[in-house]
Amino acid sequence: MSEALNMLKQTSRTFYIPISRLDPGLKEAVTGAYLCMRSIDEIEDRPELDDPTKTKLLYSIRDILHTANPTAALQELLAPYKGNLPEVTLRLHEWIELCPAGTVEIVCRYTSRMAGEMAEWVDKQWRIETEQDLDGYTYSVAGMVGEMLSELWAWDDQEIQTDRDKAVAFGRGLQAVNILRNRKEDLERGVDFYPNGWGKEEMLRYTRRNLQLADEYVAELKQGPALQFCKLPLALAHATVKLIGAGGNKLSRADVLSIVSRATG
Repeated sequence: MSEALNMLKQTSRTFYIPISRLDPGLKEAVTGAYLCMRSIDEIEDRPELDDPTKTKLLYSIRDILHTANPTAALQELLAPYKGNLPEVTLRLHEWIELCPAGTVEIVCRYTSRMAGEMAEWVDKQWRIETEQDLDGYTYSVAGMVGEMLSELWAWDDQEIQTDRDKAVAFGRGLQAVNILRNRKEDLERGVDFYPNGWGKEEMLRYTRRNLQLADEYVAELKQGPALQFCKLPLALAHATVKLIGAGGNKLSRADVLSIVSRATG
């Protein structure tokens, strides 16, 4: 578990803090789930891989994760790409094995779906023309993460029942913040996630609308690990949107530390 947490710390300091504070069992499940999805995301983002290779790998992972014992097949699939893929992806099978028995099916099901849908977006060249396209993309890469987390909360505590649309909005809102924040870099690499005719104001409205639903999602969670987990990334998202709306872009380290202290105190 310590190796997985170290990997988590390397890939996302935002999620490392709330995940590391979860109770045993749920901590392993959410760590494994996050690293599985990060593994898939790294394939989609990898500049060293051409698009046909990305889709081949993603569709293969989608299919392998439907099988009863995916470990050997995943290792065999990814081994030839050792020089082109990061460690988090090459160890995908380990993150699945980290998940408690009752959560493996949940994590594999969502990781499989994400891999398949990301492959479709590679095929489409990430072409987003309408708000419906944007909804589809943000669902594929983040909205379904909200759904998966809700299933993991319910696995840990059957009293936790969440609204699916609000769970999706939680993930979608966080992704929309990333799209706003990374606008310049995305355009430089030739990717435009804004629908036709949209500027910053339209994307801010879209983001705020989803974050409002995310607030409702979190407000409906009872006191416990799920609530504690969700508070920090949502607080950081709101602060970032406020900053971008005022003409800034990136929270200072002092701002982040202050938000972390308030959200986890």
